Amino acid sequence: MAPKVLISDKLSEAAVQIFKDRGIDVDFQPDVGKDKDKLAEIIGNYDGLAIRSATKVTEKIIAAADNLKVIGRAGIGTDNIDKEAASKKGIIVMNTPFGNMITTAEHAIAMMFAVARQIPEASESTHAGKWEKSKFMGVELTGKTLGVIGAGNIGGIVCDRARGLKMKVMAYDPFLGEEKAKKMGVEKVELDELLAKADFITLHVPFTDQTANILSKENIAKTKKGVRIVNCARGGLVDEEALAEALKSGHVAGAAFDVFAREPANENPLFHLPNVVCTPHLGAATTEAQENVALQVADQMANYLLTGAVENALNMPSVTAEEAKVMGPWVSLAGHLGSFIGQMTDEPIKAINILYDGVVSEMNLAALNCGVVAGIMKRANPDVNMVSAPVIAKERGIQVSTTNQDKSGVFDGYIKVTVVTDKRERSVAGTVFSDGKPRFIQIKGINIDAEIGANMLYTTNEDVPGIIGVLGNTMGKNGVNIANFTLGRNDVGGEAIALLYIDHAIEPKVVDALETTGMFTQVKRLAFDVA
Repeated sequence: MAPKVLISDKLSEAAVQIFKDRGIDVDFQPDVGKDKDKLAEIIGNYDGLAIRSATKVTEKIIAAADNLKVIGRAGIGTDNIDKEAASKKGIIVMNTPFGNMITTAEHAIAMMFAVARQIPEASESTHAGKWEKSKFMGVELTGKTLGVIGAGNIGGIVCDRARGLKMKVMAYDPFLGEEKAKKMGVEKVELDELLAKADFITLHVPFTDQTANILSKENIAKTKKGVRIVNCARGGLVDEEALAEALKSGHVAGAAFDVFAREPANENPLFHLPNVVCTPHLGAATTEAQENVALQVADQMANYLLTGAVENALNMPSVTAEEAKVMGPWVSLAGHLGSFIGQMTDEPIKAINILYDGVVSEMNLAALNCGVVAGIMKRANPDVNMVSAPVIAKERGIQVSTTNQDKSGVFDGYIKVTVVTDKRERSVAGTVFSDGKPRFIQIKGINIDAEIGANMLYTTNEDVPGIIGVLGNTMGKNGVNIANFTLGRNDVGGEAIALLYIDHAIEPKVVDALETTGMFTQVKRLAFDVA
């Protein structure tokens, strides 16, 4: 059955066609996003939801979205999506951070020109027939120092364009390395140096706890007298009250803002001040950008629904289509290892330690971690998946750690999962053979080679004669057919284990029959989600 996607905002017809061409059943209702009751009523019918900013994906909407797997936002901002609620329900939230990079960078450059030459005020004056030529004395950009706060995707384009304008560019970005800065042709500096030296400052960082009010009253006071400040990134990065005071005092010569702390901005401390240019969040508002993000979100959602590829997700590690093909068996193995331990562990888990060895250590470990944690958490919550599991684990205070190492044994690669509780540590390891099938290779430190089936029986016992006979006899008497039988022990006469792959789930009476023999220290029915 084909996946079904609802488009609840105005998206390009070309984006609708992408879904159709990929064999996805698409329902284009561009106005339903404005009707929250109608959206809540119908959302349960869809696997995917494609939106812009008009649709508000609230906790109520997500609660009604019983089949929803992915929400795609055509654009960068996702403030209109309850991401926490989506994550808890296992719904991937994607955006399109690259579709409007050039448009937003160009807007920042345009705003820089506008405030440098007082273009909006001069235009208004000229329209009024005043011809105040001497009033609007501007400054050149050539030779000036531009301070870029945030030299990522958009900030990097601004740096490139500014260098083309013959500006000297310095950048403050904790994640910008010296080598990368040299390639970009910019000087990497600390924030205080940028504030002290820049003639123009432009911001290109997300709004986080670390960046909120990065241009605070104190930092604005540190800026060079006559500086001009441009913000086309996010509202809340600049203390607008403090900036208004600095503009009135003449310390700041001008400002150009496309974003504000409160939007829609019907009033703001910066409004009506001379040489302040304001636009209504137009950074991504070009025909090209709107088309680009619509096509990009359609592609991303289709890729996920059809191949499992995860691109530009905010609550799940990204996995390319190529990675998804290679990693598929390993993701399955990760889930099976987690599921085994989850079914074996009755007490609260304090920590999950995951070891990746050999070829698997070079894969997308963040995604594999999600697979392991999801497998473990499924016993407590069958609806958990790779998106929601890490959120639930974090809420429960479970620490997840990862180790990767070069090939250290006979297998090209393997995964070993260990859980820690107050009472014990329990571990299981597995690998993927050349046929693409995952297998258990070690349980409790005992080496085995066990095919993984949908229904299995696990037993532990002292290594004594007769165990195989008892297991076989009991299964036979109860009409249970054994597809595969694996044994292992740590030493002669020591602890031994058996793992039986059986055709159908066994009844509790079979477990009771085995336990009453007195030969087993543990008997456990296991079930795995095997495709």
